[in-house]
Amino acid sequence: MDCRGFETPTEMNEYMISQWNSHVTDQDEVYILGDLSVGKGKATNAITEQLKGKLHLIIGNHDDFLSDKQFDTDRFEWIKPYAEIYDGRRKVILSHYPVFCYNAQYRLGKDGLNHTYMLYGHVHNTPDEALIDYFQQVTRNTKRHVKGRTEPQNIPCHMINCFCMFSDYVPLSLDSWIRTDNERRANALETEIDPETGGLRPVVQEEEDLSTIEEENAEKTENED
Repeated sequence: MDCRGFETPTEMNEYMISQWNSHVTDQDEVYILGDLSVGKGKATNAITEQLKGKLHLIIGNHDDFLSDKQFDTDRFEWIKPYAEIYDGRRKVILSHYPVFCYNAQYRLGKDGLNHTYMLYGHVHNTPDEALIDYFQQVTRNTKRHVKGRTEPQNIPCHMINCFCMFSDYVPLSLDSWIRTDNERRANALETEIDPETGGLRPVVQEEEDLSTIEEENAEKTENED
């Protein structure tokens, strides 16, 4: 689905574990936004036992290992379908699925800014993510009346896709995810849905036929003469 470039799942797992442990300490709180493993309980245990940090799991639609009695839940601080936490004074919504109208989306701080972030997974880098990006653009460009303000204000919308490939499989802090997300969106090519694969492809602008333009210019010059 993602064309990740690994020869085998084992090679991918080894790289992901290495990337994780190169940035995470045993004291770090790490939140996994679902779809941790498609393996059975024992195979998943073998992975989580190698990961540094205090693990928290938001349940994804592919986490079938949770129903396996051999899966060790003790490795996790908690396992939930949804959670709301705080990073300093910033509210963070955690869900495997993107939530378009999330809690505290309209709440403004004393500085007049919104400090709530919706972090999600599930959609990878697919046409669904392109639709979510489009939704965010429309939302941010939509104004509404806010109590205490004379002029309509743009609607805040801070949704970040924490897809592992976007960070080269490294767990990131909220600040790093915000920077990564901004850079990714700023550098993204204009895309369209490929009708054959269903995936995203860059929009290719058709080049003008210079020979035709030259002939038209020559004809125009003759007519002017």
